Amino acid sequence: MRSTASWTRRDALRLAAALGLAPALSRASGEESMRTRAIPSSGEALPVIGLGTYEVFDVAGSEEQLENCRTIVDLLLDRGGSLIDSSPMYNRSEGVVGTVLAAGGRREEAFLATKVWTDGEAAGRRQMQQSCERMHTDVIDLMQVHNLRDLDTHFATIRDWQADARIRYSGLTHYRAAALDDMATAMRRYRPQFIQINYSLGEREADTRVLPLARDLGIAVLINRPYMAGRLFARVRGRPLPDWATGFANSWGQFFLKYIVAHDAVTCVIPATGDPRHMLDNLGAGSGPLPDTATRARMVRFFDAL
Repeated sequence: MRSTASWTRRDALRLAAALGLAPALSRASGEESMRTRAIPSSGEALPVIGLGTYEVFDVAGSEEQLENCRTIVDLLLDRGGSLIDSSPMYNRSEGVVGTVLAAGGRREEAFLATKVWTDGEAAGRRQMQQSCERMHTDVIDLMQVHNLRDLDTHFATIRDWQADARIRYSGLTHYRAAALDDMATAMRRYRPQFIQINYSLGEREADTRVLPLARDLGIAVLINRPYMAGRLFARVRGRPLPDWATGFANSWGQFFLKYIVAHDAVTCVIPATGDPRHMLDNLGAGSGPLPDTATRARMVRFFDAL
């Protein structure tokens, strides 16, 4: 099999056909569409599976590398997804996203989320402007204060830019469970429209405070680290999917993602991938049955016993 770095969208579609996914790759196919959740502050529907770009879109920009990234983005959009999350700290990722979307003429289909990650008002404004330029857009759908850095300063700028229609939604992010108390405090003080946090079968700390608070305050929730940087797969390596899970998941990846999507406070999960095969598998978690409350509890018991 060829390297995934040299895949084209045609290769991915052939694989999708082999997996029985091809009909679902067209929004007009009439097949089951991706599940959406409403953004509480607006009611806008957001597909539950998105794309993270940390490390995987930080590529030099060769024709082969860009084609691989374009394949992944096209699969996301063709299957009914929309949210692509990036950050200035992800080096070249914002520029790659912008280049891919511009080349395909698909900016209007994407929900672009990025972040501000610096100190000081002037530096923050420059960085946000650079993000717009790199992503080839005049409007960022979601601007997030990355890791709560210089929060007072940047959140004020985000609100200014929202008033000027340069940013659609405001957000706050973090990726560590140790920061969840600070996140909860910031949620109450700033009332962002989105938060982005870590949550998975292996990192369930948000269950006790932040996810219920987001639901109570009407804040949309993006989930990063859904696979704990691959560590969840290491826990199940060599094990078959349990029989009781095959009614809602076709793979371990879908098992892990559907545990998250089944939480009613979660709006969208953003697994990062540079592999079209993994993108297809991730997208499969966006439709079909979800585990109910009792099954989610069984998933926790199963995982904790590994």
